[in-house]
This record gives sequence, structure tokens and C-alpha cells, in this order.
Amino acid sequence: MEQMPKVSIIVPVYNVERYLRQCLDSLVNQTYQNIEIICVDDGSTDASSEILTEYALKNSKVRVIRQENSGLSVARNVGFSFATGEYVMYVDSDDWIDVYTCEKAVFKAEEHAADLVMWPYIREFPNRSAPKVIFSEEKTFHAAECRELQRRMVGLLGTELAHPENADALCTVWGKLYLRELIAQNDIHFTDLQRIGTYEDGLFNLHYLAHVKNATYIPDYLSHYRKNSGMTSKYRKELAAQWKNLFSDMRGYIEKGGYGSDFEQALNNRISLSIIGLGLNAVALTNRKALAEIRNILSDKEYRAAVKTLPMRYFPPHWWVFFACCKLDFSVGVFVLLKCMERIKG
Repeated sequence: MEQMPKVSIIVPVYNVERYLRQCLDSLVNQTYQNIEIICVDDGSTDASSEILTEYALKNSKVRVIRQENSGLSVARNVGFSFATGEYVMYVDSDDWIDVYTCEKAVFKAEEHAADLVMWPYIREFPNRSAPKVIFSEEKTFHAAECRELQRRMVGLLGTELAHPENADALCTVWGKLYLRELIAQNDIHFTDLQRIGTYEDGLFNLHYLAHVKNATYIPDYLSHYRKNSGMTSKYRKELAAQWKNLFSDMRGYIEKGGYGSDFEQALNNRISLSIIGLGLNAVALTNRKALAEIRNILSDKEYRAAVKTLPMRYFPPHWWVFFACCKLDFSVGVFVLLKCMERIKG
């Protein structure tokens, strides 16, 4: 009798011919071989489709699902519908994982009877690698701690605000091992990015963690997240409206679940911190248009209410100055600081 796969690895693929082989090689060469690799070709127009066919012909563990271009969230949802493993992993097709990843993750899941296994990652820049520290040592999370992990998906609180750059370090769906049955039973899925713009991973984890009784974190850097520097930022006209939808979905979830004031404050902090992202999006425009958009952001009722509640005492000096300008509605100061961030980022 053929053994059913223990781990289903879901890989959404769209126009990544340059990186796809490295991703697929890291999957087919896993030391733990009780796996299935479900690749969803999301309407690729480059050589990605041919590469997928090549790997599927060589390795029976690789299955290719093809669809018209529908976006990352839809591709992941479609991939999940074909999964048969006890566990599910998500890997983005321009990233890769260590060959021991499945072996270590499954071992820890079974050792701790964990509904969720998490691990840190390495940011892979063109000329350097930079580990992203999440927790410094192995940790087990039970009911109360899992609630804190769930709250972290909403936003930062207290001393966590000392490092606002780490707001979303824990939110990725890659770098995690999930129970397939827990996802299926609770109808958890990825929200279309056309609706929320970004943070589909965090929203997915917010819903999943509501059902987690036991989670474990291993401090092994098993995932490699490709970061390509030097790319020109493009203005996203719909981003502000999409993030409004994201915040609305989060607020509705918090209210429906009765999660309380800590979740509400975490969401307000997320809304405040999102001024950075919206501002950096705006500075892709001409200076005059960027400044006008920043004024609109700072005068928006939801952002003004959120910033009013933002605690400042935890911020390092440069972030304190930035959010002081936000509180004071000093759009020119916010604009200048964002331009500085843009130059440093580039």
C-alpha cells in the first residue's frame, strides 16, 4: 500500500524562471521524503511552466496545477485544495529551504504534539546574508502564550514597539508547519490581495492561531528569503484603500471574537505604524504629490485616532521623532524623514 504524504508543500509560481530551480531543488532533495510538492502555476508567461514540467517528469513527488493568473492568495488556496498530507508548508517560488527543514519540523511537531511549528529565516541579499532573529531559543507555547502569538499578528504592544521594524517578522506563512486538518475544519484561507493589498500571511495566521492549543519554535534558520535590492519602488494607487479593508477585517474579527482591549490597542498600533508604508509608497510620486498624499494620510480620521493612542516611550530616537511629527500633523517633517528612509533603503 502506497504511503500517504506526511507533508504537503504548496508552492505558488509566477514568472520566477531565474530562481525556480533553486527552490525546487531544495524541496526534492529534502532528507525527509514523505512529502508531496504541489506547484500552482499562476499563469506564468516565462519559462517557469517548462521548468515545472521538467521537475514533475523527473520526480513523482512534484505535482503541477495550472490556472490563469489570479494572484498569490488564490494560488495558495488552490494548492491547499489538492493537499493530502497531515501537515502543510508554504514555500514561495523565489525562496528556498534547507534540506533538513521537513525532517526537523515534523520531528518537533510530533515531539511536542504541536499544532504549529515555527522557525526563523535568513534574508538573502545579492551580496550578503542576514539572519532575522525572532526568538533566541527554542520555545513552547501553550494556550495563553498562543493567544499572545495571535495578538502579535494584529500588532505590537509595549516593549515590542522598541523594534517597529520587526512588526511582521513572525507573520510569514513560510517558516511554519501547519496541521492540514486544522486549516480545513475551520475553513481558513488566504484573503485576496486585490482586497487587502498586503499582509495576507498575517491575516491567515491570525485565524489559524485561534485554534492552536500548542505551538513550538525552533531557533534553526531553515528558510531563505530572497531580498533583491536596487529595485525601483512603484506607486500603488489602491494601497491606502486596500489597507482600510485590512484594518476593517481585523477590527471585525477582534469584535466578533471578543478579544479585548489589548488586541484593539495592537490594531491601533499597526494602523499607526502603517503610516511608514503608506508614506514610502507616496514618496514614489513627485515631491508635490507625495507631500499632498502625506497630508491626506495624517488628516484621515482613522489614522489620527490611532496615532493619538500610540505610546511613544518605547521608540528609539529616530522613530520617536517620526511619530512625534505624525502626532503634530507636521507633514513636511514626515515627508523629509520618509525621503531619508527611502535613500537608506535604496
